Amino acid sequence: MENYCHNRRFDLKFRFPDSPYNIVLVEPEIPQNTGNIARLSAATNSRLHLVDPISFRLNDRSLKRAGLDYWDDVELCRHNTFESFLSSSSVCNTENVWLFSTLGKTSHFDAEYKAGDCLIFGSEGHGLSDDILAQFPDKILQIPMVNDNVRSLNLANSVAVVLYEALRQFNMGQSFHSKD
Repeated sequence: MENYCHNRRFDLKFRFPDSPYNIVLVEPEIPQNTGNIARLSAATNSRLHLVDPISFRLNDRSLKRAGLDYWDDVELCRHNTFESFLSSSSVCNTENVWLFSTLGKTSHFDAEYKAGDCLIFGSEGHGLSDDILAQFPDKILQIPMVNDNVRSLNLANSVAVVLYEALRQFNMGQSFHSKD
C-alpha cells in the first residue's frame, strides 16, 4: 500500500497582502475555536490577538490539537484588556477596525477591507460588550443569515468567512502575472 501525503496543493493565482490582517478575539471561551483560528492565522499569515480574560490555558490540549503543528507559524499577541490592546497596538486605529456582532446593521459584504485591518470578534457566549461596540458604532458588521432561529455562527467559522472576504477584496484589486 502506498503512503499518501496530505501535501497535495496546487499553485493558485492568489496574493496575500504584505501588511497582514489582524484577527482579534476578545475573551475567547472555547479552546477548539481559538485553535482553529490559530491554524487559519498561520495559513493566511494573519496576526492573532487574544484579549483577556481567556477561559482556558494556552497549553490546553484541545487548543493545541485544533491548531495542529502550526503554532510556530502563528504570530500571537496577548493583551490584558481591550483598552490595552488598543493602546499598545500600532496596527489598529478607528479607520481600520471592524467589529462583528449580530447587532450590526451592515453586512460584512458591504465593508471595504484593506490590508492590515483589525477584525474584532467577541466571545462565543456573549459576543462583544456594549462598551466595546459603543467605541466604534459605525464599524459594526454582521454576517447575514437567512434562518432567524440561528442566533449566530460558530466563532471559527465567522472569522474564516470574514477573513476570506477581506482577502477576496484584496485580490480583486491585484493584477496577476503568470509564472511562465
